[in-house]
Amino acid sequence: MRATNLYAPTLRNTPAEAEIASHQLMYRAGLIRKSAGGMYSYLPLAWRTIRKIEQIIRTEMDAAGGQEIMMPILQPSELWEESGRWGAYGAEMIRVKDRHDREFCMGPTHEEMITALVRDELRSYKQLPVLLYQIQDKFRDERRPRFGVMRSREFIMKDLYSFDKDVAGMNESYRKMSVAYTNIFTRCGLDFRAVEADSGAIGGGHSEEFTVLAPEGESRIACCDACSYAASDEKAALRPIAALDEAELPLEKVATPHTSTIALLAEYLKIPVEKTIKAVAYQTEDDTLILAFLRGDHEVNEIKLANAVPGARELRMADEEAIRAVGGCPGFMSPIGIAEGTHIVVDETAMWMHNAVSGANEVDFHYMNVNPKRDFGDVTVADIRLVEEGDACPVCEQGHLHIGRGIEAGQIFALGTKYSEAMGATFLDEAGKAQPMQMGCYGIGVGRTMAAAIEQNHDEHGIIWPRAIAPYEVVVVAVNAKVEEQLAYAEEIYEELRAAGVDVLLDDRRERAGVKFNDCDLIGYPVRIAIGPKTIENGSIEVKVRRTGELVNFARDTYLKGVQDMLATL
Repeated sequence: MRATNLYAPTLRNTPAEAEIASHQLMYRAGLIRKSAGGMYSYLPLAWRTIRKIEQIIRTEMDAAGGQEIMMPILQPSELWEESGRWGAYGAEMIRVKDRHDREFCMGPTHEEMITALVRDELRSYKQLPVLLYQIQDKFRDERRPRFGVMRSREFIMKDLYSFDKDVAGMNESYRKMSVAYTNIFTRCGLDFRAVEADSGAIGGGHSEEFTVLAPEGESRIACCDACSYAASDEKAALRPIAALDEAELPLEKVATPHTSTIALLAEYLKIPVEKTIKAVAYQTEDDTLILAFLRGDHEVNEIKLANAVPGARELRMADEEAIRAVGGCPGFMSPIGIAEGTHIVVDETAMWMHNAVSGANEVDFHYMNVNPKRDFGDVTVADIRLVEEGDACPVCEQGHLHIGRGIEAGQIFALGTKYSEAMGATFLDEAGKAQPMQMGCYGIGVGRTMAAAIEQNHDEHGIIWPRAIAPYEVVVVAVNAKVEEQLAYAEEIYEELRAAGVDVLLDDRRERAGVKFNDCDLIGYPVRIAIGPKTIENGSIEVKVRRTGELVNFARDTYLKGVQDMLATL
């Protein structure tokens, strides 16, 4: 490809809406253009990278026994009603009607579709296991699309689904996919961690996220400093923090004027925040009220909280009217005096507290000497707090958790029989008895992987692509393409590299050298070859490695091996 024919409209300035590095650089390097909120066109450079990522994925999926298929994007509502998710999936599902008033959705995921596809075809244990995958657009109506292709309404996903005869088989398919995902992200040249994760709307049992490490990543992950434990902050299991033993004192109601926040309360009573119990009130999508209580210095993990209340999915902050209706008082709440039947969830650490302070459900009043096990009555006790730097590792006894950030590029799920039982996907076992298939599902965000690679690999000048997924491995720059001898020499080098199997671009534009070199750095080609006056004079070919900035001058008869050796290290 010649740059004079390449559609790559680079920009010198960063669009105001682009918040993070990957979004900014994909705009500036001419990789994407916005079509609508959360919807983007991939331009040629981006699409070349997308195709390279897809090819790596296909190679590893096929090696693990996967077979590629393609399913419809439009999915009939009846399938989702069978699984129970038509009404449960939430506002992210884009729903449409055809001319006959039949309801469909634009597929946010394909568990229902794949289950319906195989249930009438796979009838015997002898036909299992089966692993089917596709690479296809998905659609989710994000509440607030942001960060470019990182969180968009339309995105490319690889989704594979496994069908096995028993749990052992499902676990083996899960293991194969875990290995395959490790291979995929390693081959893409990314620094990543596999971490325990919440299953979310997909459901099922065990799940892991493959998180590309990046300081500006949206995901928080907790990693132990003494063992291999790692989990997303949504999933990180935490041990309750035991309070020092104290003799229980009688409950006492005291006036605490103008102390509607934990900070004001602790200051007024001259006590540590750790001796207070905070309240946070939520409502679910059907307006069910949930009151959460935890130690004053801890924060609520909303995913854990929703998982602790049967049927809860999406949470929002509760209305004051709903709180008052059950006997609560915003800013001065505790479980003491709340109407029976209210969903009250107390964090495990808070339940260990002695002689603490909590609200009295009356403006400007709190209870002193609260002992939750004695005073809180019939409440749900669960781990609902958000992991913090330095928390004890839930697996080993020596380690502590450290918080990092990353970008979720893939996730794998052991689904079990969640969908097969609901949708009647059964097979006959060795005894001729019908059994539900054991399922797993495994997704990779292809465009998100590209953006994550940029987020992890860039500097002040632009993108630094890992070689395996760079749109082009090498760019040959005719420093002054108006000089026929330089352009002819550059074309000769370009053709030699092509013949040697190098993925190469020729920058033959009649632009100033500085403009072309800046574009090379902005777009991030791993290796740049400059053909200028010195090349013509003495045959010296200047080669630059984008990642390190290293400049090497090769002789005409050694440059090819030198470039190939450089590429082998990238």
